[in-house]
Amino acid sequence: MMDPLAPLLNLTDIESAVKGARDAVDGAYRHPSLRREGGAAAAEIALRSAVASASLDFGGYDLELVRAGAVHDGGMQGALRLSEALPTLASKWESAPRQVLAKLHVLAGTGVVDSASLGRPSAPLDQVCAYVVNRSGDPLIRAAVVHGEMLALNPFPGVNGLVARAAARLTLVSSAFDPRGIIPVEEIHLEREPEYRGAALAFATGTTDGIRSWLKHYALAITLAANSVASSPFART
Repeated sequence: MMDPLAPLLNLTDIESAVKGARDAVDGAYRHPSLRREGGAAAAEIALRSAVASASLDFGGYDLELVRAGAVHDGGMQGALRLSEALPTLASKWESAPRQVLAKLHVLAGTGVVDSASLGRPSAPLDQVCAYVVNRSGDPLIRAAVVHGEMLALNPFPGVNGLVARAAARLTLVSSAFDPRGIIPVEEIHLEREPEYRGAALAFATGTTDGIRSWLKHYALAITLAANSVASSPFART
């Protein structure tokens, strides 16, 4: 049976972009503090990623206020709950993605959306789950497609962006592309927000050019995030 995502690697410039991203991630993992499970570096990256993801959907948040525990609104709290749960959920992602997505929705949506809708996607996620279970395509491409498909389908209104970005992160972690979850790609999505949103809309068209645009954005975001974390002070803690 043909892998439905395999041909995407053959789109113009995509194979080289994916290779560049992989090389950058490998470079980040050469730092012992980033390879280490837990610790200050991992906690800092998780916090920054959560703040960036929440900022994309609910407006900007001040990192230091969040760090101090002074931000209590539902969107930020949902992002923090997701960040805390991701290491545990990663082990279940490839075997039970539907159940994990329901859990992500509960974590992100409590206090934000109607409690009766929690854990109940409003759009079918069969194809997204099939990509995950079948480990379709290159891991980076799989993560990008899962992310893009979920943004396009909007199965979790109100917190869909949070859930989509968490699902993409789970894909990178569970595939061992980024096994410790140390690549803060959410920060790059936020820094390049117009491109992030434009490329996501292009992907939703389903055209070859639209899909290529999204994959190029995603690979570049991974590359920039990996380079950023590798050169940061907490990479040397």
